[in-house]
Amino acid sequence: MHGLGNDFVVIDAINQSVDLNAVQIRALADRHYGVGFDQLLLVERAQGDADFRYVIFNADGSEVSQCGNGARCFALFVAQKGLSNKSSIRVETGAGELVLTIEGTQVTVNMGVPRFDPVNIPLKSEQQQLTYVADAGDEQVEFSALSMGNPHAVVQVDDIDTADVNRIGALMESHDVFPERANIGFSQTIHPSEIKLCVYERGAGETLACGSGACAAVVAGIQLGKLTTPVSVILLGGELKIDWQGESHSVMMTGPATFVFDGMIEL
Repeated sequence: MHGLGNDFVVIDAINQSVDLNAVQIRALADRHYGVGFDQLLLVERAQGDADFRYVIFNADGSEVSQCGNGARCFALFVAQKGLSNKSSIRVETGAGELVLTIEGTQVTVNMGVPRFDPVNIPLKSEQQQLTYVADAGDEQVEFSALSMGNPHAVVQVDDIDTADVNRIGALMESHDVFPERANIGFSQTIHPSEIKLCVYERGAGETLACGSGACAAVVAGIQLGKLTTPVSVILLGGELKIDWQGESHSVMMTGPATFVFDGMIEL
């Protein structure tokens, strides 16, 4: 499946036993010898009173707590595979509960309330600030930082086409200031209701789209006074709609999810 080109292998771990290790996940993720994906998504039985549990692994085998584009694919998967007939489902994640609402191939995800406290991102900083500065190679990078259930840094750029996404993204993703690494977004404001965005994802590199990254970029832009909600986010793979009414409010993300193919693989 994919959400705007951010691609996933989605596995039903309810009707079969699934126990994958990091080596197997990396083999599946290999686009030359495996299937290929940015993230692996497992659909599991809920441990509490939600409808499902949503488990996410990066292409490098590391487990993460949140993936917005994956959440939309998760919702469409359970609907089309007959695992649920509800138009709105609740799923457990490592970052808390998500509510996913399905309308055709469009899915709206309640991504939860963004967190800005450095301890909760996590970010090495003595106090919360609107922006931070870190050394990346031979230059200083100013960025906003927040958690959308996973750590994000958002860098404002004048022109996304000339932004050094891969070099700066790689340096910032694993920077010492982020104890658990981070997703690095590069945001260009077109006007207050539209941005262009590229994201260097933690454990996956630059991807065609990043749902939680789009949410983080809009939240950061609104806090900086650059944007007014709702905002269209133009990514390499397509467009997402993000709505955030301000602090203490959840971020709402709407976008498509697409099936590519079904298959079986022996490991």
